[in-house]
Amino acid sequence: MAQTQPILITGGTGFIGSHTAVVLAEAGQPFVILDNLCNSSPKVLDRLARLNASPLEFVQADIRDSAALDALFARYNFAGVIHFAGLKAVGESVAQPLRYLENNVSGTINLLQAMDRAHVRRIVFSSSATVYGDPAVVPIPETAPLTATNPYGRSKLMCEDALRELHAADPRWHIAVLRYFNPVGAHDSGLLGEAPNGIPNNLMPYITQVALGQREYLQIFGNDYDTPDGTGVRDYLHVMDLAQGHLAALRALDTPKLLTVNLGTGQGVSVKDMVDTFARVNGVPIAHRFVARRPGDVAQCLADARQAKALLHWQTQHNLERMCADAWRWQSMNPQGFDTPL
Repeated sequence: MAQTQPILITGGTGFIGSHTAVVLAEAGQPFVILDNLCNSSPKVLDRLARLNASPLEFVQADIRDSAALDALFARYNFAGVIHFAGLKAVGESVAQPLRYLENNVSGTINLLQAMDRAHVRRIVFSSSATVYGDPAVVPIPETAPLTATNPYGRSKLMCEDALRELHAADPRWHIAVLRYFNPVGAHDSGLLGEAPNGIPNNLMPYITQVALGQREYLQIFGNDYDTPDGTGVRDYLHVMDLAQGHLAALRALDTPKLLTVNLGTGQGVSVKDMVDTFARVNGVPIAHRFVARRPGDVAQCLADARQAKALLHWQTQHNLERMCADAWRWQSMNPQGFDTPL
């Protein structure tokens, strides 16, 4: 991967995309960001500039817009694409399955077609541990059965299938499929972090909003699981570690191949552990109540992360305490998210 050739980051103003932009900039890798801003803020670009991580160009466009993609690929000789753009809320996907198929699956196919026309055949794809459904084995290896249980997970699985079939048909492609577990935390500057629209779907931003007094208490769904304290266990990883995983994947795609890799710590953390650790590290108690389990939630979901170490030479560096401290620094410095004045 020649560093003089830029990388295209789709969805680059989002939570994971913006942190990955910082990691690429620190590595001296130029990039262009394309985002339709449906779930992110253009003010992220000001924060990136403060961190010396400005894109060569920001393009407000949709991955379903073939003309916009063709024009962009004509302007730049891209070394590859990191593809984050897509909708990501499980509950919303159940209510709006066609929207998720249209955005995530049709959008990805449209992007791959534009890449192929431009002879750019290197892609790092943002997938998800939801492709494992209710896992038969924990920790989950990449060889585990793929059984998505909601439209969001199925959209990611359909994209994975398309990438596998594309590589089988045309082995010139360099493809890395990265299955994320639960990204949390924020950049240690406090300038970048997770800023969900409306009620957070994920645990950590809900905790930080309770800590800030924006929400009265946290609901913990279920305390009767077969886990050490009865609450659900997940594999949380720091978003900066996750971002480093994308740089590692780009570097690993030096020759045509198809890599499928879990990105996680391999360590399980219960919801109660997370709440207690956040309170201890930050000195802010988190009001919480136990309520009934949510339909579709599984007791445990954590990664077998050995493949990432073997194939990408990557492993996580940040512990749970650091995740909690960085998430709280971001939230407390930015009570209105990216609308908080710099």
